[in-house]
Amino acid sequence: MLPPTNHTLEKLEMLLKAAGYRVRYEKGNFKTGACLLLNSRMVIVNRFSNLESKILALVELLRELEVDFKLLDEKQIAFLQDIKQTKLQL
Repeated sequence: MLPPTNHTLEKLEMLLKAAGYRVRYEKGNFKTGACLLLNSRMVIVNRFSNLESKILALVELLRELEVDFKLLDEKQIAFLQDIKQTKLQL
């Protein structure tokens, strides 16, 4: 799947930002690595989670979101399709 690196996390953040979502890292007592505030199009990631948990949380959110491909460039579309296809392979 995706390597747990800072570069992967940055790519996921850029993909969400291009899709119109804001990504914030905050402390919280939520159990998962991230939560989505739909009305404000904001993703809150638990800043105390380790790198792998942050990546997995953002990937799970991206799998469920309906993203408008018109907002993305070709590389981002290919990256998003790869993320969504891994769900089908599991």
